[in-house]
Amino acid sequence: MDCVQILAKKLKRREGSVKLLVESLDDLWHLKYIVEPGDIIHALTYRRVEEASDKIRSEKREKKPVYLAIRVEEVEFHRFSNRLRIHGIIEEGMDTGSYHTLNIEPGSELKVSKSWHGDQLERLESAVERGSGTSVLVLTIEEGYAACGRLREFGVEELFTCSGSRGKRGGTDKDFFSIVIDHLKRVPIEADLFVVAGPGFVKNEFVSRLREQSQEISSKLIVVDTQSTGPSGYQEVLRKGKSGVLEIASSFRIAEEAELIEEFLREVALEGKAAYGFDEVRSKAEIGAVKILLLLDEVLRESRMEGERKLEELIKLVEDAGGRVVIFSSEFEPGKQLKGLGGVGAVLRY
Repeated sequence: MDCVQILAKKLKRREGSVKLLVESLDDLWHLKYIVEPGDIIHALTYRRVEEASDKIRSEKREKKPVYLAIRVEEVEFHRFSNRLRIHGIIEEGMDTGSYHTLNIEPGSELKVSKSWHGDQLERLESAVERGSGTSVLVLTIEEGYAACGRLREFGVEELFTCSGSRGKRGGTDKDFFSIVIDHLKRVPIEADLFVVAGPGFVKNEFVSRLREQSQEISSKLIVVDTQSTGPSGYQEVLRKGKSGVLEIASSFRIAEEAELIEEFLREVALEGKAAYGFDEVRSKAEIGAVKILLLLDEVLRESRMEGERKLEELIKLVEDAGGRVVIFSSEFEPGKQLKGLGGVGAVLRY
C-alpha cells in the first residue's frame, strides 16, 4: 500500500510548513483533517491564463500549469472521485486576491503552512508509518447475501454487495456463489490478504468453490468466523485482528477503533467506567479520571473551524493527566456509534 511521503519539514514550536507527496485515497482523507481555514497551501495547479490576444478573440482560454499559494477557506473530500478540493484566495502567484480551487489527487505535491495541532502532526506521522502496510480485502458472506470491502485508514471502502439463491446450479440462471465470484473477478485483487468471513458454514462452502476456480486468490485466503455480515461483519474481523486471529489487519488505525468502541459500549451498558457527552467527560477529565478520550473526527474538525477552544482544552486536560486521545473516523461503524452518543466519550480509570 502506497503512503504519503514527507519531502521537507520546517517547524518551530508547531509553527511552519510540511511539504508532502500524496500517494493514495487514505492520504487525501488524512489531509481533510489537517488542512483548515486560514492555512496556506502551495501547489502546482491549472488556471486559465489571459493573454493580450485573448481580449480580441472569443474562443475559450486554455488552462495552463501554474504554481500558486492559496489561503484556505473550504476543504472537501471527494471519496468517490479520489480527490481533495481546497478552495480559497490566491496569496502568491498570478491573479493574487482571486479565488481558486486546488484539486489534490494521488501523485500531487503540496506544501502546508500553518499552526499545527499535536494530533495533526501525530496523524501525519502515523500515515507515513502505517501507509506502507498490508492491503486487505474482506468478503462477508451468508445464505443469499455477500458484501465485499477494502480496508482503508478511514474505514471500509465497500466494493460491492450482491444477493441471490444457491439453487439452479445446472440451469440457465447462475447460482449465488457464481454471482459472487463474477463480482470478485471485476474487482482488482491487488491485496496481500483476502479474508472470507461470516456465520455458519456458507463461507467454507464458498471458499471450496473459489479455490476450484482461482489459485491466485486461494493463496491469499483466510477464513474467519463472524456473527454478522456487511459493516458489522467488517468490524468483527478487525476486532479479531486486534486479538491476534488476523494480526496482519491490526496495523490499520480502524482496528483500534473497533476494539475501543466495544470496550466503551460494554462499560456504558454496565454503567461502569465510561462517560459520554462533553460536559460529563469534561468533569471526569478535571479530576484526572479519563484513561482514554474518544473523539469523533468531524466533531473535532467542526469545533476548530468554528474557532472553539473547548475540545482543545479537553484534549490538554486528558494528556496532562497521562491519558490517551483516540480520534475516530466518522466514515466507519465505530465512529457512527460514537456519534450516536454525541461524538465525545471516555474510558475511565475509576
